[in-house]
Order: sequence, then structure tokens, then C-alpha cells
Amino acid sequence: MHLVKARTGSVSASTWVANLAFVPIGMVTVLLGPLLPILSARWSLNYLQAGSLFTAQFLGSTVAVVFSGIIVSRWGFRFAIIAGLLAMSLGVGLLPFSSRLLGLICISCYGAGLGISIPAGNLLVAAINTERRSAALNLLNFWWSVGAVACPFIVASAAAVDQIQLFLFFVAGLLLLALLWIAALPSFAEPAPATDDERLGASPLHPNWRLLGILAALFFLYVGTENAFGGWIASYAKSLGTLSPALAVMTPSFFYAALMIGRWIANFVLKLKKIDEIKTARAGLLLAFLGMVGLVLSRTLPLLASSVSIAGLGLAAVYPITISRLSREFGKAASRVGSVMFTMASLGGAFLPWLVGYSSHKFNDLGVGLAIPVAATGLMSILFYLYQRKLSFVST
Repeated sequence: MHLVKARTGSVSASTWVANLAFVPIGMVTVLLGPLLPILSARWSLNYLQAGSLFTAQFLGSTVAVVFSGIIVSRWGFRFAIIAGLLAMSLGVGLLPFSSRLLGLICISCYGAGLGISIPAGNLLVAAINTERRSAALNLLNFWWSVGAVACPFIVASAAAVDQIQLFLFFVAGLLLLALLWIAALPSFAEPAPATDDERLGASPLHPNWRLLGILAALFFLYVGTENAFGGWIASYAKSLGTLSPALAVMTPSFFYAALMIGRWIANFVLKLKKIDEIKTARAGLLLAFLGMVGLVLSRTLPLLASSVSIAGLGLAAVYPITISRLSREFGKAASRVGSVMFTMASLGGAFLPWLVGYSSHKFNDLGVGLAIPVAATGLMSILFYLYQRKLSFVST
């Protein structure tokens, strides 16, 4: 895939600026999880009402993803990432001044920013790193994980000294700095728009479209699972009654730290030509399944930390591999098809965390609700198996 001459720049520079922008993006993505106990107390929310905050974030993200393909095709990846960073900065920066209703609007606003910038960043890196697509995507999501790991620790520290407002201003400032850096980059590599022949090759009659349904389900389930599991860890830890509030808020960091470490390792492993991506994803999902079951059975910090860490390691490579398969199967049509895929991802992120809250409220037990991501992980493993069989069928 060649680059637009008018925007010719360093692939390395564009990749790294996207990587570093994903640090504050990672913080914003998981922000609601560690903030949830604080917001629930401030706004007097039950499990069902708290789950609606996740829905607000990911419905905002879903609406934005629907338009992200149009934004990218008309104005390019850089514009899309900048627009997403601006929306996130506004949503996060205004959240400290918000009542419950205005808070939902702020959460939807930064959710919309995530819905624009995350697909654009992932598809950009996949498009300009054709020789090592999965490895580059793992590195990008490693930097996302750096922000995700740091967020709960900083929230806990800020809450301990009653400085949550200052923390949110700090995150908003990081987003603005990333925005200015991307805008000021003199050369920015962007993939060339698809030609008429390439658009024809990506028509619904193309054999790769047989895989569309499986990939859509994987996007829906993965993002829903990661956000349902990671978003409710702090609340589950608090519900046990055996941990201090500060430790409960910090527990999601074990999960996101494991994601970060796993993606760093996968960055090197997936560069090996003999590594089977699909088998790697299925093995990871089995490990994640065991870790999630372990969390539901945990009652102490060591067991809880071990369980969520195992789950994080297992999930680490699954999402980058899924995005890599999208780019590999659909080529230059990936940005157009990606709008559908990332819309499914946002719907999963909106629905599964809410379903955890609904189930927990109905049975008055958050452990019951956490069975949702456990089941979704098992279903993803089956889907990857079917995907591999479908690939074998298409190749013959």
C-alpha cells in the first residue's frame, strides 16, 4: 500500500506519534472504571444506574464510529485523530463541574472522541505497516495499555487527597498536548485512497466477505468483554468488603498492566513468521477464561490480583490480531469496512458492561454479572475456531 504524495512523510514518525497519543487515549478509555465507585457515591447510583454510565460512553462512541469512515475518507487519519482528541479533552475537562445528567453528556462526549480516534489510529498503523501489521498494532495497543495501567493508580492517589478535579484537568491537558503534537508534525504518512479497481475488488462478491459476520461478532464481543470485565473490577473489589477503598480503586491496574506486558511480549512474538495468529488468539482466550473464573471465586487481594492479571495476559493479543485480520482480509476497503467493525465494537462496549450491571442488580450479586464476560470469552474462542475453518475453506 503506497502513501499519498502530497502527504508523504516518515512511516516511523507517524507510527510513533500515534503510539504516544494512545497513552492518554488509554487513560480515557478506562477512566470510568476506577471513577465508578466515586461517581456512584456522588450521584447515589445503584448497579443498574452505574451500568448506564458505560452505556452513555459507548453509545457516544458508537455514533462517532458510524461517521469515522466518512471523516477518514474525506479529511484523512490525522484530522480524525485530532477531532477525537479534542472531543475527549472537552468531555473529561468538563466532567468535574457536572451533575448526573451533564455528567452523562460529558461521558458521551469523550466516548465520541474515543469512537473517532481509536479506529483511525488502529487503521492508520495497520495501513502503513504492511510488513509487520500485527506486531505494530500490538505496540500501539501496548502504549494504550500504559495509559490504562496508570489511570487507576492516579485516580486512587487523587481521591486520597481529594484532587479528582485536578486529575481530570491533567488528563484533558495531556489530550490537548497530543493534539498539538499531531497537528504540528510536518510530515504525516497516510495511505492512498482506494482506486476504482480496488473498490471493485472489495465488493460483497469478494470471498473475504464470507468472514465479515465472524469478524463483526469478534469485535462486538472483545470490546464488550474487555470493558465489562475491566470496568467492573474496582466495584467488585469494593463489594467484597475486605479491601480499603484505595486498594479497590487500584485493582483494575493489575488487569491493564497484564494487558500492557502481554502486548509488549506479543510485539516480538508475532514478528516470528512461524507463529499462527489464530492459534495464539485462541490460547490467549483460554487463559483469559481461567483468569475471569478465578476473579469470581476470589475473596482476597492476592487471589484477585492474580486472577485479573491472568485474564489480562490472555486477552493481550486478541484485539490487535482481530484488527490485523480485518486489514489483511479487506485491504484498502478496511477503512470502510472498519466503520462497521468498530461500530460493532462500540455496541459491545455499550451493551456488555450494562448487562453486567443489569444482571448484578437483578440478583444483587456482582459476581453473577461478571459471568457475562466469562461466557463471552468462551464464545470468542469458538468464533476464532470457526474463522480458521472458514479461512481454510476460502483458500481451497
